[in-house]
Amino acid sequence: MEALVLDKSPKYNKLINIVAVLIPVVVAVLLGIRQKVDLGEWTRVLPHLNGVINTLTSVLLVAGWYFVRKGNVDAHRRSMTGAFVLGSLFLVSYVLYHLSNESTAFGGEGLIRPVYYFLLISHIVLSVVVVWFVLRAVYFAFSNQIAEHRKAVKWALPIWLYVSVTGVIVYLLISPYYQ
Repeated sequence: MEALVLDKSPKYNKLINIVAVLIPVVVAVLLGIRQKVDLGEWTRVLPHLNGVINTLTSVLLVAGWYFVRKGNVDAHRRSMTGAFVLGSLFLVSYVLYHLSNESTAFGGEGLIRPVYYFLLISHIVLSVVVVWFVLRAVYFAFSNQIAEHRKAVKWALPIWLYVSVTGVIVYLLISPYYQ
């Protein structure tokens, strides 16, 4: 796999900061639109697709970690690029679903209810936070700033893995309540 190489430039750091703020703001604005857009019945399958995407992302993150530990940089790069692409697809799918469908209420009772909301809230908060770390990690990798990449990954990997795994768990907990 031929590596994409980016310049080492302060403009990229500024761009990363802007994008890391814009993504959650735009998503919040789009999700705040009360009038749903009719995109068709096909959008009802998107939560299930998102569960699969989060599962595959989790697998690729662990595989990427494994490969870099074994010194297989090419396999690491492919795994992490795949995880990044899946994360981007998840974001598009998530927004499309929520633009076109009402939110599903969690119907669980008892102890599972606070567990679900703890996982959901921590998942959402950390999904906002992780964008900045992931964008920096990707930029540093593609600009061959490996020392900086490693610093970013110390935070990006555990947060991203937590967000991906809790995304799957939250999906499994709420999926019985989808109509």
